Amino acid sequence: MSASGRAPSAGAGRDAGPAPRPPPAHSGAGHVRATVVLILLTLFVSGFAYPLVITGIAQVIDPGAANGSLIRDPNGTIVGSQLIAQNTSAPYLFWERPSATDYNTTLGSVTPPGPTDPALAALLNETLAYMREYGNFTVNASLPFWFVSWSGSSVDPDLTPEAVLVQVPRVAAASNLTVEFLTGFVNEHITEPPIPYIGVAYVDVLALDVALLPLEGR
Repeated sequence: MSASGRAPSAGAGRDAGPAPRPPPAHSGAGHVRATVVLILLTLFVSGFAYPLVITGIAQVIDPGAANGSLIRDPNGTIVGSQLIAQNTSAPYLFWERPSATDYNTTLGSVTPPGPTDPALAALLNETLAYMREYGNFTVNASLPFWFVSWSGSSVDPDLTPEAVLVQVPRVAAASNLTVEFLTGFVNEHITEPPIPYIGVAYVDVLALDVALLPLEGR
């Protein structure tokens, strides 16, 4: 009996052996599992949840833009998008900016020529050729650079008001509409910059032509 009055246990004095080892804090299988879960979660959030939420918000705020800014004719048929120019060459319609890719949205585009680029001479020749055939050389009938140069995307449907108004004599000669009417018609379709003096006023030529066709009886 011990001094404390308790009997020693049966295992007292024996070697208890090494303590059990705790499981490793990091294992290869654990890392793989966490990586897979993280990848799946990222794909779900960025590829499904986020686009769904943003699309839903856009449909509430501006459904027209969310659906592609589509343009429809009077019969309701989709004829294009306000964001993409089309190759228009009919004399009774206003022409859009040239395209280095023939208005193909799947191709890249080169940078428009600058003031020192030799390619600018070809554009100036186009300017003179157009004015000789359709325009006149009065002070108010110059051909803006936008009308003979392509945009950065090469499918921009917008032109400055000056580049549209200079086409009025040609459109009037090929249609049953007067110069005075067409001038006012173009002015009604000018979009001013959201903040005055910051940005450029423009005309969406595709939307302008779609609105013009019924007036010409076409």
